Amino acid sequence: MSTAFLFPGQGSQSVGMGSELFSRFPDMVEQSDEILGYSIEELCLREDATDLNLTNFTQPALYTVSCLQTKALLEEGKSPSFAAGHSVGEFAALQCANAFSFADGLQMVAKRGEIMSQVSGGGMAAVIGMDADKITSILDEQGADQIDLANFNSPGQIVISGPASQITQVLSPLKESGARMVVPLKVSGAFHSRMMNEPAAEFAVFLQNFSFSLPQFPVFSNVEAQPYSSVDAIPELLIKQIFSPVRWTEVIQGLRLKRVEEFIECGPGKVLTKLLRQIP
Repeated sequence: MSTAFLFPGQGSQSVGMGSELFSRFPDMVEQSDEILGYSIEELCLREDATDLNLTNFTQPALYTVSCLQTKALLEEGKSPSFAAGHSVGEFAALQCANAFSFADGLQMVAKRGEIMSQVSGGGMAAVIGMDADKITSILDEQGADQIDLANFNSPGQIVISGPASQITQVLSPLKESGARMVVPLKVSGAFHSRMMNEPAAEFAVFLQNFSFSLPQFPVFSNVEAQPYSSVDAIPELLIKQIFSPVRWTEVIQGLRLKRVEEFIECGPGKVLTKLLRQIP
């Protein structure tokens, strides 16, 4: 059976995630704590989710828990033929395919979260039940020229991203023009939009400190919705991913064209599993 491992992004974090994994893989947890300078277990298990929901903490926490769950699945005999990750989840997908070490991936993700969290004034909203052309038309009508389409999560769910003031401005017009729901997201920035160009440039410099290997099995990128084709493409696409849309619908459709029969979500929550049902 052909299996794809799917790795979630921000929004999937929750208090208690990884609780059954930390004691199972103490070496990885210890390595994580050394790199991050704080206890990943304490961050994920404390009752107050305030820190866990901050981008600079969320991203390394999701990466670590996803990698721990991957190790558990591998020990249980599950073996992926393909992998893909939503936004920051792409790092765990690449690590699963041994494109870089767990430690290197964690350093990259920690830096990514740090620099992305420093861009203020942005917002995001999920538009449910409206296609991309219609959304773009309404944004043009409203003069919301700094908003980008950020996440193509499913045919019926597209996320917009840009200055918080413009996001607020278009919520009612989108709803009034036929969107079933327009939901502002609890994020600290305008991810996957042009507001992330500066963090992407800083991240490009940081990635020069790392080496990469060709994934041992196909890993689909968010930017191209195709498997990584070369080692050089890995840092290039991870940089572009910060300000480019997540083409998740196309990623899943591409995996289905590869005759994937089983999808396993490797990380907290079931966001990606639910999206699978919405993607033909």
